[in-house]
Amino acid sequence: MFLLSPSPSPTQPPTPDPSSTPPASVLELPLQMTEGLSKACKSSGEADIVCDLVSSVLPAAWAPVVGGLIAIALIMVIAFVLRNVAHRLITRVVRRASSGNSSLAGRLRGRQTVQPEGLDAVAAERRRQRSETIGSVLRSVSSIVIIGTAILTVLERLSVPIAPLLTSVGIIGVALGFGAQELVKDFIAGMFMLLEDQYGVGDVIDAGPAIGTVEAVTLRITRLRDADGRVWYVRNGTITRVGNESQGWSRATVDVPVAYSAEVPAVREILSQVAGEMWEDPAFRDSVIVEEPQVWGIEQISDTAVVFRISAKTIPSRQAEVAREIRLRVKAALDRASITIAG
Repeated sequence: MFLLSPSPSPTQPPTPDPSSTPPASVLELPLQMTEGLSKACKSSGEADIVCDLVSSVLPAAWAPVVGGLIAIALIMVIAFVLRNVAHRLITRVVRRASSGNSSLAGRLRGRQTVQPEGLDAVAAERRRQRSETIGSVLRSVSSIVIIGTAILTVLERLSVPIAPLLTSVGIIGVALGFGAQELVKDFIAGMFMLLEDQYGVGDVIDAGPAIGTVEAVTLRITRLRDADGRVWYVRNGTITRVGNESQGWSRATVDVPVAYSAEVPAVREILSQVAGEMWEDPAFRDSVIVEEPQVWGIEQISDTAVVFRISAKTIPSRQAEVAREIRLRVKAALDRASITIAG
């Protein structure tokens, strides 16, 4: 009798533990990066000096990877050097623009004169803030353009498809454009306002929602302080028209009502003398008043009064001071001539 021994059962291979096995994507990532670095030396299809030099020194297995790393490092180094050079040039131009000095009254009268320190300080602050704001925008734009171009160049050398990336960035930009239309509008309006020098720090402007003195100007908002001391923050995108009382020159006008029975030639002569005295006064000539005040003559006639008008061209934002001084001198001159001011 023969006994048949049971045949051995086939051995089952051990089932791998999913928790202990790294995912395929993790294992493939270093391989993809290595392949990308290896292709970096050949992506342009042209002779690469860096890769050729590395290939002559290192083994063939490591030369493409090391050459690709060096080429990428050189691209980023050159990008940062160009960025720093651009920032230095922009800073130098901004510094020259903000340090420029000119005399407003001298330009109006065709010669250079000395301006009060307060006006010089306001004008210098206006130039400085405007120049620094424009310089900040130019520096940001140059950084985005140079660094962005370098990053895209690196991705292209790594054989990474950049078309989907650019498409995604474009979609995100469109979405942000629709969602932040007001913010984009404010920035664009502020940029054009600075470039065109519509107003600056120290100017008295009528911005529609508020009237006051400009205290700060940014790309997004303009800060005003009105005559009551109230501070207004006006978004640049909401300003549709600006009335600037501080650019170029200002005009002070004073109306002098006298009794209907007063002699017109005598009153006109008195007002002309007051205007001449104002022009000859060194405290006002050239430093506050840029032209000799003019007596325009009779502005209005009624049954009780004859209104004369005096006009004086002044430097910006000083018309109220000149008008008050003219009224004071006219009152004293009419009192000496026994001419009654009509009610």
